[in-house]
Amino acid sequence: MPTPGDGSPVEFLPDAQGTSRVISVSALNRLARAALETALPLLWVDGEISNLVRAASGHIYFTLKDAQAQVRCAMWRNRAQALPFRPENGMRVEARALATLFEARGDYQLSIEALRPAGAGNLAEAFRRLKDKLAAEGLFDPARRRPLPAFPKGVGIITSPAAAALRDVLVTLRRRAPGLPVTIYPAFVQGTDAPRQLCAALAAATQRAKMDGIDLILLVRGGGSLEDLLAFNDETLARAIAACPLPVVSGIGHETDFTIADFAADLRAPTPTGAAELASAGYFSARDVLAGTARRLRQSITRQLETLAQRADRCALRLLHPRDRLRRAQENTIYHEQRLRKAMMVRLGEFAHRLSKLELRLSARVPAPATLRRQIDGIKERLGRATCALIGTNRQRLDSFSTGLRQLNPDAVLTRGYSIIRDAEGHIVRTAAGLRPGDMLAVQLAEGGIDVTVKRPRE
Repeated sequence: MPTPGDGSPVEFLPDAQGTSRVISVSALNRLARAALETALPLLWVDGEISNLVRAASGHIYFTLKDAQAQVRCAMWRNRAQALPFRPENGMRVEARALATLFEARGDYQLSIEALRPAGAGNLAEAFRRLKDKLAAEGLFDPARRRPLPAFPKGVGIITSPAAAALRDVLVTLRRRAPGLPVTIYPAFVQGTDAPRQLCAALAAATQRAKMDGIDLILLVRGGGSLEDLLAFNDETLARAIAACPLPVVSGIGHETDFTIADFAADLRAPTPTGAAELASAGYFSARDVLAGTARRLRQSITRQLETLAQRADRCALRLLHPRDRLRRAQENTIYHEQRLRKAMMVRLGEFAHRLSKLELRLSARVPAPATLRRQIDGIKERLGRATCALIGTNRQRLDSFSTGLRQLNPDAVLTRGYSIIRDAEGHIVRTAAGLRPGDMLAVQLAEGGIDVTVKRPRE
């Protein structure tokens, strides 16, 4: 049976009369999600943040609202870590989002790709003026643009070595054209000195083209706000791109981000990854079908991981703190101890009552006192053994409860050689992801603790 959402027709099951078509709730939600993501493209949404929650996993959940409506939003950790500002409740933002459906709960929500503070009018106006000026000079004339080599001998990449865009480009080139030589020309991609460094890197790539064996240049940077992309709206950089003898492909920001450098380049890619795909298109042309299948598979896995991440976050909210678990176990142990004591007293009272009755019967029977005495002694002996056995059993149970309680004590774990590591804000560190060289960490041992500095995180 085809799976809803994989592009194949959906097979419905007839009921007993053969008149209705029936699908499961899971299939219905998958169809709704596929229809929603197909109907609504990636778009920018303006609204105010409310009900913001930062999960321990690093994901951010919030509500985006205006005066008439609201919608739930989820921003995954890899995108939340790249934010240049800290979102807060009441902040008005513009969100680049994909409308989707959380299948497990049937909730409509937005998957946030990027956030920026609302209102960038002055920069936008300056952008339009410079664009009109350079366009009037013919700098953006399509006739002057050079064609890209179908099979480039080498590719030069101008970007920051620390930028995530560089990693995306290298991964894409390695996947699509493993044998294609790559040369990196480092430069700042944000800040006041970024335009000068970008121009210098472009000049160096032009001068060293034969030596480095490159015949194509990629100018790339990850997404950001209009302020973050300001370096690529520089007039000097645009003129340097237009004068470059080598073809230049720009891959700056996201698909909806446009800069002056995009118009001056010989070809604009929607993303840094798209620039790498254009550079390796000749090598990859024979693998289009396989690439499309792999892309759909990655998107499906990403959606599944996002769904599981939401489930994990919801489960984390229901987890008990070890201190609460320890307190409950202690209360349970005390309750069972009291019940054992009461039961033992009741049994001892019953035995004492039976003993009194036997003594009265013994005193009433004058004949054969020696035989009755032996019977009484036997009863006393069995009573003593039973009492000792009951006390021993209850003591073992009490020791078992005490042992379990001690095992739940976090301090007992520390005595076995483990330790608890907290960051500068007091949060427990569970993974090396997110740590940077120079970060201060506090290590709690079984006795005392130490302060350490991160030298080099290891994944």
